[in-house]
Amino acid sequence: MADSFVEVLNGTAVHRPGIPHLGFTDFRRQALDIVASGGKVVQLFAYTDGDTDKLMAVLRTDKLMVAGCDAPESYPSLSAQCEQFHLFEREIAEQFGIRPEGHPWLKLVRYHPNYRGKEDVFGNDYQKDIPGNYDYYSVEGEEIHEVAVGPVHAGVIEPGHFRFNCIGEKVLHLEIQLGYQHRGIESLLLKVDPKRLPVIADSIAGDTAVGHGVSMAQAIEALSVNGSSILPDEGAIIIRTIGLELERLANHIGDLGALSGDVAFLPPANYFGRIRGDFLNLTLLICGNRFGKGLVRPGGVRFAIYGELRRLLMDRINELEPQVRHVLDLLLMTPSVLARFEGCGIVRTDDAEKLGLVGPAGRASGLAYDARRCFPMEYYVHLHIPENPKFTGDVYARAWVRADEILQSINIVKSLLDHPIETRQVNPGKFELTPSSFVVTVNEAWRGEISHCIITNAEGGMLRYKIKDPSFHNWNGLAMALRNTGISDFPLNNKSFNLSYCGVDL
Repeated sequence: MADSFVEVLNGTAVHRPGIPHLGFTDFRRQALDIVASGGKVVQLFAYTDGDTDKLMAVLRTDKLMVAGCDAPESYPSLSAQCEQFHLFEREIAEQFGIRPEGHPWLKLVRYHPNYRGKEDVFGNDYQKDIPGNYDYYSVEGEEIHEVAVGPVHAGVIEPGHFRFNCIGEKVLHLEIQLGYQHRGIESLLLKVDPKRLPVIADSIAGDTAVGHGVSMAQAIEALSVNGSSILPDEGAIIIRTIGLELERLANHIGDLGALSGDVAFLPPANYFGRIRGDFLNLTLLICGNRFGKGLVRPGGVRFAIYGELRRLLMDRINELEPQVRHVLDLLLMTPSVLARFEGCGIVRTDDAEKLGLVGPAGRASGLAYDARRCFPMEYYVHLHIPENPKFTGDVYARAWVRADEILQSINIVKSLLDHPIETRQVNPGKFELTPSSFVVTVNEAWRGEISHCIITNAEGGMLRYKIKDPSFHNWNGLAMALRNTGISDFPLNNKSFNLSYCGVDL
C-alpha cells in the first residue's frame, strides 16, 4: 500500500485496495501540501464502509491524485489553512456529523439531519424554519444596514437567499444561503434500480443534463463488469461531444442575452434570446428534448445523427453563425455596454486561485484550466482546446470568455458534423459494477468542472455516489465579486456568473 496520494486516470476504474489508506494526520498534511503547491480540490467527501466512516479526497495538479483515511469524530479543519476545502468540510459535517474544529465558516450547506444519526454539528432543530437556524454574518455600525433578497424571486427561478451588509450603496459583504430545495439525490442514487440512474443524472441540474449525463455514463462504463460490452463506439463519442458543445452554446448565448438585458441594451438581449432557442432546438432535433435529456446512456447514446439530420444541423449552424458573430460585435463593441461591464465585479487572480474557481468564472480571472484540455474525455482527446484566460476578472471578462467559447464551440460542432457519423443506438439496460472499486470522472460542462465519483463494495453495490457541480466552487466567487461594489450592480454580477441553485442543493 502506497503511503501518499497516488495518480488515477480520469474515467478509469481502480481497485480500492490500490488507493492509499493513510492515517488522518498524513492525509491532512499531504492534501494541504498538494494544494499549497498549486493543486486544486476536485472532491473531498465522507462515506460509510461497514461501521466505519471514511474520507476520500481527489485533488488535481497536472494529474488526478487520490487517497483516503478513516474519519475521526472531529479533526483540525483544513479550511483554517486553505480556503478551497471550506465548503467540502461544511458538507461533510452536515452529512456525517464529523466536526472540523476551527473551521472559520461552519454553517449549513443544505438543510437535513446527518446521514449517521449523530448529534447535529450545527445545533439545529430541523422542525423550525431555516432562517431561524442559520447564523448570518453581520457587520456592526450605526450606518450599516442589511438588505435581504429572496429566497423567493420574481420569475421562474429556484430559491436562494442573498444577505447584503451595506454602508450606503456599497456592499461590504454578501452572504449566499442555498439548500432550500435539497432533493437528497446522492442518497437516492444508492437506492433506486440501476436502470434509473441515468434518468436522475439528467435532472441533477436541468440546464446541464448532457454534462451530468456524460459524467455518470463514463463512471458506469468504467466500472461495468462487462466493460467492453457497454463502451461507446466512436460515433457515440462524437454525438456526446456535440451534445456537450450545443449545451455550452445555448447557455453561453442565453447568458450574454441576460447580461444585455441587465444593462438595458435590448437589441442583443432579444437577438440572443431567439438564437438561444435556435440552438436548443438543434438538440431537440437530435434527441427530442431541448435540454438533451435522454440523449446519453451508459454504452453510448439513444439517438443517432444520420445523413439528412446531419446535413440539417450543419445547414442550420451555418445559417446561425454569422448572426451570432454580428450580435457579439454589437454587444461587446458598444461603448455604453463596456462602460457598465468594465471594472464591475472584479475577482482578482489570487482570490480566484484561493477559492478554486472553475469554468468561465475562473478563466475570466486568469485561471486557464479547462478539463477538456487538461483531462480530455469523449472526442476531446482529438480536439485542440485553446487556453482562454482573461485577466481583468470583471463582468466584461466573464462575457468575453463566453463570446470566445461560443465561436470555438461552433467550430467544434461543425468539424464533428463534417463527416458521416455511424453509431449503434443503445437503450437502458442492466449493468453490473465491479466490486471493491473506485472511479472518478471529470468533465468540462458549460459552467466548468463537473466530477462524479462512485465507490463500490465487495458485492458490487454502490457504497457512495458523490456529485460535484461547478457551482459548488463558484458561488463564493460571486460573493467576492460584490465586495466594495454598489448593490445596484448585483443583478449584473449575478448574471455574469449565472450559477446553479439545484447543482448545489442536490
